[in-house]
Amino acid sequence: MPLKIKVLAMAIIPLIFVTATITYVNLKQARELAATQIQTFEENLLASKRSELQNYMDLAMTSLSPVLSATWMHELEAQQEVLRILRGLTFGDNGYFFVYDAQGVNLMHPTLPELEGKALYNLRDVAGDYVIRDLLSVAKEGGYHRYMWHKPTDGGAVDKLAFVVTLPRWGWMIGTGLYVDDIAADVTKAREEVTHNIHSAFFSVILVAALSIVIIVTVGVAFNLHESRIASRRIRQLAHKSVQFQVNQRRHFARELHDGINQLMVSAKFRMELAMRKLGQAANPAHQEIDKALEILNLAIQEVRRVSHDLRPSLLDDMGLASALNSLLLEYRERTGWVIKTNMQLPDERLPEDIEITLYRTIQEALHNAEKHAEATAVNLRIWEKEGDIYTCVADNGCGFITPVAEECGIGLLNMTDRIELLSGELTIKSEQGNGTTILVRLPLEQYLGREHDRRVVS
Repeated sequence: MPLKIKVLAMAIIPLIFVTATITYVNLKQARELAATQIQTFEENLLASKRSELQNYMDLAMTSLSPVLSATWMHELEAQQEVLRILRGLTFGDNGYFFVYDAQGVNLMHPTLPELEGKALYNLRDVAGDYVIRDLLSVAKEGGYHRYMWHKPTDGGAVDKLAFVVTLPRWGWMIGTGLYVDDIAADVTKAREEVTHNIHSAFFSVILVAALSIVIIVTVGVAFNLHESRIASRRIRQLAHKSVQFQVNQRRHFARELHDGINQLMVSAKFRMELAMRKLGQAANPAHQEIDKALEILNLAIQEVRRVSHDLRPSLLDDMGLASALNSLLLEYRERTGWVIKTNMQLPDERLPEDIEITLYRTIQEALHNAEKHAEATAVNLRIWEKEGDIYTCVADNGCGFITPVAEECGIGLLNMTDRIELLSGELTIKSEQGNGTTILVRLPLEQYLGREHDRRVVS
């Protein structure tokens, strides 16, 4: 794994871990706090209901006080009056009073009159709990009791909170109650709201963490891109210096061969020719040996000149790329009889040395391959500039070949590829057997010239 990715991972992984830990702890605390708040909310609602029932019971006892204190009323008459008063006391949609004797016989029930007179001591609710038995037990001290009971407006059994007391004079249990199913609905609604808020906070934290990671990754990628651009620029500069060094070395070697060794060999040739003249026309065994030596020396001089020209064409230095290419094409035209078409659109200002020599060597190699392998009869050379790049296309009508992979390329193609890649260029070879070969080269030019140039057409 690259070092930059490791550094980026070292920045992101701790952030994810810390964010996940904080989120988990906060989520757990939020849930615990929510449970406490909901429990408190429910208890407050129940306390409000209890207080309300206490007030209703106090109101009822106040209403019964004149009857209970009337000593002149007959006992049965007083009981009937108490039941009548309680039957008429209602509140809300489902609020009423009920009365049972100590044996669990219903004495008055305004919403379920069919229960009056029935012994309900062992009555159970839908949950299986004894209702009247438990109410009688609580009423001895006076207090609250929850159970499931029929709700008049709904017709079903719902949760009910009752407040019951004992009427000591006759041992009756007087009670009233409120249905608390609305509390369950309020608690459920509150729980849903709290859960929604917790989830919203959780997703907000996740969103912030995700945005933080995106920002870190973006900054990291931007930094890497910036560093990559700097590295690429330095590599291009290094490649430029490397190519320039090769160009200078080749120029130096070419001059040394031409001005040094070649001149010495030419001087030696002149001296040998002078020696031949001094020997005269008389038959001399040395004549034959000197002739052979001169023949070998002429071949050596030609070879030195060829090597010097291959190392660095002097015409390229003196006249520029267009003239050097025209000379090269003329040489091939005279030697092979090819039909050669050219269209060279070059900037008025000379190209950098490394680009000129790279284009020259690439075209030279392409022509060499066309002559040696392709059996071509026509070649088309085109050079043009477009959007800061310079393009070169060499196409022949030869026999073509199957485009090789990099490992199968010959030395010529490998050298061509290396030269172009050193200048951040691209080499494309298109060839099919029987359909000729096209070599396309793209080299970045704008980084060297930095401005638009007028073009001159050389055809």
